[in-house]
Amino acid sequence: MSNRIASLPRFAELAVAFCVSGILWQGELLAQAWPAKTIRVIVPFTPGGPTDAVARVMAQHLTAALGQQVAVENRPGAGGTIGAAGAAKSPADGYTLFFATTSTFSIAPTLYSNPGFDPLKSFAPISQLVTAPFLVVVHPAVPARTLQELTRLARAKPGELNFGSGGSGTPLHIAGEMFKTAAGVNLVHVPYKGVAGAVVDLYTGRLQVMFEQLFPLQQHIRSGRLRPLAVAAARRHPQLPDLPTSAEAGLPGYEVTAWFGLAAPAGIAVDIVRRLNAEVLKALQTREVRDAFSNQGLAPAGSSPEEFAAFIAAEADKWSRAVKSSGAKVD
Repeated sequence: MSNRIASLPRFAELAVAFCVSGILWQGELLAQAWPAKTIRVIVPFTPGGPTDAVARVMAQHLTAALGQQVAVENRPGAGGTIGAAGAAKSPADGYTLFFATTSTFSIAPTLYSNPGFDPLKSFAPISQLVTAPFLVVVHPAVPARTLQELTRLARAKPGELNFGSGGSGTPLHIAGEMFKTAAGVNLVHVPYKGVAGAVVDLYTGRLQVMFEQLFPLQQHIRSGRLRPLAVAAARRHPQLPDLPTSAEAGLPGYEVTAWFGLAAPAGIAVDIVRRLNAEVLKALQTREVRDAFSNQGLAPAGSSPEEFAAFIAAEADKWSRAVKSSGAKVD
């Protein structure tokens, strides 16, 4: 009897080892069989915008590469948190992916008291897709032809210059708040129900300043109805090579870049993440994808899952500090 009792712990160890091996074996089989059906990419914004356009370009290429349909599912609302929370609660089986953005992963966790997800814990990063640096743009009537001149003007007239955004807590708003802090100036924020209204009021002269990506502004910049002063990035914008960076224009440290990326619910098999990452990186190297993104003022920015995870953490810290400083809050 004593020999039987003594053998129980060893038997238990073997049983546990067998179960773990079985789980790992099943996981490997799952990854090998994947994909066996349609994969959906949840985009937390409405169709027609740059987020949706990038997602559809990437979905088309992943469909061809994986041999299964990759379908975009738009699930807008509450600054992207509805789609993000829904994706976070989905099975981690590789058949639900999430289109992550600056708004959802960098701003929403601080802006909303209960967003319903944690970008660092609820998701497995796959790859960053594109970046879109912000421009500092003014109406031509503003007597400032450089960023330094705008800063001096704002300091001489505190509270007299307005900047517009697509709403309180949006990336455009927070980019403006970052500028105020970096330059030590007082600009008045004017929130709109969407970016389009703010752009119209900027080029008609009702607003003086805006912090926005190139795509919504490029036709007005080309026509001369708007004057760009700097690009808030470490490098010059490839479509505006003569425009200085913020550092070159006298405001080092002011770098604001929006980004899009691909993630999946936490717990997804590592092999599936690696496969998706490899296919995304291949797609980003094709001329078709690069041209499609360039036409929207976006730059391809592939990364490894580990690099993307580190980037998400750094961006969350940077934007959360700016959101707290702005006082913006949505309950």
